[in-house]
Amino acid sequence: MIASSARLIGALAITQTAGYGILYYAFSVFITPMARDMHAEVAELTGGITLAVLVSALVAPPIGRWLDRRGGRALMTAGSALGAAAVLAWSQVHTLAQLYLVCVVLGVASAMVLYEAAFAVIVAWFDAARRSRALLAVTVVAGFASSIFLPLTGFLVDRYGWRQALVILAIGYALTAVPLHFLAVRSRPSPEVVDRDVVGAALRERPFWLLAAAFLTQTGAVSVMGVLLVTYLIALGHSPLFAATVAGLLGVLSVTGRLVTTGLQGRWPVALITATVFGSQGAAALVLPVAGRSVAGAICGVVLFGLGFGVATIARPALLTERYGTSAYATLSGALALPITVAKAVGPLLAAGVAQLAGYPAVMVSLAAACGLGALSLVAYDRRGRTERTASGEHVR
Repeated sequence: MIASSARLIGALAITQTAGYGILYYAFSVFITPMARDMHAEVAELTGGITLAVLVSALVAPPIGRWLDRRGGRALMTAGSALGAAAVLAWSQVHTLAQLYLVCVVLGVASAMVLYEAAFAVIVAWFDAARRSRALLAVTVVAGFASSIFLPLTGFLVDRYGWRQALVILAIGYALTAVPLHFLAVRSRPSPEVVDRDVVGAALRERPFWLLAAAFLTQTGAVSVMGVLLVTYLIALGHSPLFAATVAGLLGVLSVTGRLVTTGLQGRWPVALITATVFGSQGAAALVLPVAGRSVAGAICGVVLFGLGFGVATIARPALLTERYGTSAYATLSGALALPITVAKAVGPLLAAGVAQLAGYPAVMVSLAAACGLGALSLVAYDRRGRTERTASGEHVR
């Protein structure tokens, strides 16, 4: 059991790192050479990754139901093969229509193999005592996906050209993810029936929607900061090199934040820990317009915001399983993923519009408000849970 659990964690850590690196982060490296060869605008090409994210949101609920019924082995194996095929097809696109079609397939594959699916497998496999450590182990390794695959992809593009680079990445992903998902991921021995009572009750109650509000607003803020931070730091007067270097801290800081949050879960409620982190991110968003023109102020703001960059990733499964158990985890997680992922895709576009109309300080104030709303939603969620436990005299799932 211990050996198989370690094998599962190791396999998922590798496949999540490769999956995020190839199916998501690498896209940004290909924009410039594709724009030149396809005679397309950067905005038109960027729309492809936005489309992929939106598609992954739309298919998240049915994929969640599949995971609850049958487990992740067949789904994640097929999804990694589909993702590799999509990347290979991407290497042959010549028009925007072809690229968008590839991005639709990438979105479906991403929903089948990335965090939502991996977390459902972990939740089903590990008991409560070991689940948080398993989630942490996978996300700590995968947190370095951008640090590994952005420079690797840049090297491949420079050495072989963007089309051949995609062929290499597709083959590498297929050879890595397909066998690891097939050999290490557990499938259910027999189909299980999702507890519809749990799902229905959750969707009708206030705590579920408090969680949705908390993670939707904070995810939107994080996606905006991830896309616009370099541009904003340059607008504040910093050099492009400094802006890119400081923004590069976000990946490392997200790992640090996950480690700290997991370590604190044995002492304080997950909801309150996460609320504190979200509130700190709101404060960081306000620091940048006020003190961000100085080197120290910019670094302080980025560090404070970056520590919460990956906290929601591990807090959401912890809170869902704490309240609703594991029988319908993937179904509920898929229901939450739909609006949250839409916010992730649409947030940067809305923020860019606000920046153009009212300036970047208005964007930062909006991000602070979003993070503050997320923190308040989690505080209200925690209070609701305490009230329920007081009334019933026991922990309510």
